[in-house]
Amino acid sequence: MKRKADRVRQIVFVCTGNTCRSPMAEGLFRVLLKKKGTRGVACSSAGIGAFAGDEAQPNAVAAAAELGADITAHRSRPYRPEMAGETDLFVCMTPVHAVMLADVPDEKKVILAGGVPDPYGGDMEEYRVCAQKIASGLEVLFEELKKRKMID
Repeated sequence: MKRKADRVRQIVFVCTGNTCRSPMAEGLFRVLLKKKGTRGVACSSAGIGAFAGDEAQPNAVAAAAELGADITAHRSRPYRPEMAGETDLFVCMTPVHAVMLADVPDEKKVILAGGVPDPYGGDMEEYRVCAQKIASGLEVLFEELKKRKMID
């Protein structure tokens, strides 16, 4: 039987359509976890207003790739209320997303980097700026999770 400390932590990155910010955050966080040698963390993403099965936006795929993350296989999924009981932490891209997760206790929600603006419809430079903001925010998140003893 697994001890509580040995169980896999579940982290879900949340944005609106699950085709730009949250898939970039998921992919970039996987890269960061690997770089740091961290195990025992499963991450995924979802969208408050997502349709199931949409591909990540091409500029999101390209911007993530520039920072070492491959999100070409990503397919969007909508947030479902049952995720609240299955997830240890929701990392929201804006305060609005956190509010919309009304069924999730506040202690299970954080806002990445004070909020990450949506690049949807923007040019490649907007996606690069977004990806850089996400990557910087993930570094801060990683350190916070270590302090909370959610990761090693």
